[in-house]
Amino acid sequence: MVRLSKKTLLALEAVLDVAVNARPDPVQSKDITKRQGIPQRYLEQVMQQLVHASILKGVRGPKGGYRLARERRRISVGDIVRIVGAMEIADEPRDTPSILGEKVIGPMWDGIQAEMMERLDAVTVEDLCQRAAETGADGDAKSAADFTI
Repeated sequence: MVRLSKKTLLALEAVLDVAVNARPDPVQSKDITKRQGIPQRYLEQVMQQLVHASILKGVRGPKGGYRLARERRRISVGDIVRIVGAMEIADEPRDTPSILGEKVIGPMWDGIQAEMMERLDAVTVEDLCQRAAETGADGDAKSAADFTI
């Protein structure tokens, strides 16, 4: 079965956490670690990759952290998957000794991968934020009022 690697899933969670929580202040990695349970050692590597790829923007200073570098609707899940490079399917040339592998299986597999990336490109961080809000997974305990008169 084709699966996204753990690193890719962590990257998606981290970007979504930043998208949901980066208002008004940037999100600090320690807060992402607390909320999502992502190990700090993985998180910093992934965050730097995402900063270099202009998905996230690093903010320095005592209240520093991470913000989205683009609007949520302009970042697709496919963008993040490509950046982290974590599909467990290698992009290396195939060593296919058979003509069936080269002429039939290889093109079929390439088509499946292209379809999957097309579907991932169709889902934006905005879509994920809306889904998080609908399911209550955004951590925002919305109540009608937080005081009484």
